Amino acid sequence: MLVSTSTLGGHVDTIDSKTGPGRRRRRLHSDAFKADAIAAAAQPGVSMAAVALARGINANLLRRWVREAEVAPVLALSNRAPAPSPPAFVAVQLPEPVTPVGDIRVELRRGSTTMTVAWPMAAIAECASWMRELLR
Repeated sequence: MLVSTSTLGGHVDTIDSKTGPGRRRRRLHSDAFKADAIAAAAQPGVSMAAVALARGINANLLRRWVREAEVAPVLALSNRAPAPSPPAFVAVQLPEPVTPVGDIRVELRRGSTTMTVAWPMAAIAECASWMRELLR
């Protein structure tokens, strides 16, 4: 049985459940009531505590509903069928490596002395190694 109670201008919808005499029962709220409260709390500049108070519920309960509503779309996305995965390996034809032609020219100056060194491009690794040693 659905029971409606007016509080502070708001509207509380609870689903009545059978309880024994003298026992407290947990209120169950309809999905429509929860959705309305969540939508009201999502408005800019609105206090979640004020929304909860106006609807006669605890602010922590409203916060939990909002958090669960935020997680629900993420879970819905994760339950979708996975997208087909791309192939693990794709063969690609690379062009033949081009052998550099010419020389590497390095000009060193120290004081009034100038030295120019020319290395063949085919020995580029050796040139790099020599320059590292020189610059230490």
